[in-house]
Amino acid sequence: MRLSRTLALGASSLVLISACTTGGGGKETITIGSDGFYESKLVAEMYAQVLEADGYTVDRTGLGMGPRKVTTPAIESGQIDLKPEYLGSGLAFFDATKTSSDSDANKTALQEALKTVGGGITVLGYSPGEDTNAFVVRADTAAEFSLTKISDLAAIQGELTWGLPPECETNPLCGGALKDLYGIDFPPAKLQALGACDAPMAEALNGGAIDVAELCSTQPAISQFGFVVLEDDKGTQPAENLAPIVRDDYLAKVDKAAFAALLDAVSAKLTTEELTKLGVEVAVNNRDVADVAAEWLKANGLLQ
Repeated sequence: MRLSRTLALGASSLVLISACTTGGGGKETITIGSDGFYESKLVAEMYAQVLEADGYTVDRTGLGMGPRKVTTPAIESGQIDLKPEYLGSGLAFFDATKTSSDSDANKTALQEALKTVGGGITVLGYSPGEDTNAFVVRADTAAEFSLTKISDLAAIQGELTWGLPPECETNPLCGGALKDLYGIDFPPAKLQALGACDAPMAEALNGGAIDVAELCSTQPAISQFGFVVLEDDKGTQPAENLAPIVRDDYLAKVDKAAFAALLDAVSAKLTTEELTKLGVEVAVNNRDVADVAAEWLKANGLLQ
């Protein structure tokens, strides 16, 4: 779903000055935004750098601006022109009943939902890799209570301290799924509000401050700390491939096909394995987002 996730990482700017033209086929200045957590900022930075290399001027003021409840209104209002989106969670923001494990179906439904908002927003090509929401526990907790799937948590929910993002209660893929399909009382009796897919959430779980955490499936902390990912046995989490979404009024001012080709080339190389490796560089090795993005783009022949 890509719930709001925040990570206190500074996003460095690599700004190349280029001429700005007007009219279709030009290279209008573009304002790029992202959700607050490291992976969204990293992919947004990749898009920014390939556009800059092609002569676009990029405004990064929207990178890491906050959760989807902030970034979606921002792109609808024109505050930003582009953001990376997770297909399933982006769709669930509008209609969770239409999400599925089929990536193509999620893209089609998301495009339908976006075609009339904010004057129209286009979903470009999506990545082969995906990053889904994962409910995880420590290995000792899994062993103590014989936990292998999310539904196992219902019987012992009151004995556990839950780490969930602040917006979980209103998110159908978090609070809605836990309550309606898994029988988890919401909010749980013992709850700490922490950013999903964030380092503090993983550290709290590893340190014993919480017993259940919502992380992201590509998050390095899962293997780093040996967490047990519980099976989503009710199938609540949809396909979460990444795709850039772009305002139609911006696309009307540039060469749309050439613009899309630049970003699609990036997305096409973002496998689940690559997303996980990149997460290690940023979230574990604490490397600068812009440096990691540039290194990866060069290694994949997308940047000189």
